[in-house]
Amino acid sequence: MPHANVNGIDIHYRETGEGFPAILTHGYTGNSRNWALTVPALRESFRTISVDLRGHGHSEKPSSEDEYALEVMASDVYELLRALDVTECALVGHSMGGMVSQLLVLEHPEIVRALVLVDTAAEVPKGLLYDERRKQREGLVEIARERGMEAVFEEQLRITPIHPALKENPRYIDIWREQFLMTSREAYIAGAQGMASRRSLLGELPNVSVPTLVICGEKDEPFLAPSHQMHEAISGSELVIIEGAGHGPQMETPGEFNRVLIEFLSKVRAASAV
Repeated sequence: MPHANVNGIDIHYRETGEGFPAILTHGYTGNSRNWALTVPALRESFRTISVDLRGHGHSEKPSSEDEYALEVMASDVYELLRALDVTECALVGHSMGGMVSQLLVLEHPEIVRALVLVDTAAEVPKGLLYDERRKQREGLVEIARERGMEAVFEEQLRITPIHPALKENPRYIDIWREQFLMTSREAYIAGAQGMASRRSLLGELPNVSVPTLVICGEKDEPFLAPSHQMHEAISGSELVIIEGAGHGPQMETPGEFNRVLIEFLSKVRAASAV
């Protein structure tokens, strides 16, 4: 499995295909395999690189919670791209990976030629629905501290609505468990706290000048309003709400997600070639 040592730790990535680089960054408790239904559609036309963020998947897992700031993860991705001689790319980020991607494009705009933000937010969402999710997450963090990640997963499974398309796949829960448990307890705890306390980027997003696509599943209620906010903040951006999808449209409705993503990336690539 390929790794690159960046910022003093080994970061795992998967790479396939040729052409303009498309960088895929997963969400909280996920890893590069979250893009398993996306990569086959991209690799025919794009050099596709999917990253395991620190503490996730096969990447190294620092033992200190202080080493999991979103800004550090953004730096990891940037340094990985430098190590792989990627000088320009399309950056695709899901959920927490979308937060990391926003930080990266704001810090290093020279390397990003297109941005895709999937079911994410530029600031901590507000409102009763999010307050309920925050309390739920705080409870899960306490379980992680006291009883470990296996116990967290069982509680997560109990309280999480599962998309019908995934329920129909008998292997889904087993795969979810396997991937979830590849996240370290430190990354889980620090990730939750980091997302809940992060600074707002909404006022900085007007500085994003590259073509941008914002995607959100129509059933992902906590992220619908934030998706509209990001769309409004980034001049000329596109917003697509994917019918029938929840928080993971790349896994729940892969056919439509891939169509929307490839159409956008192909348009950007064609414009840059002129």
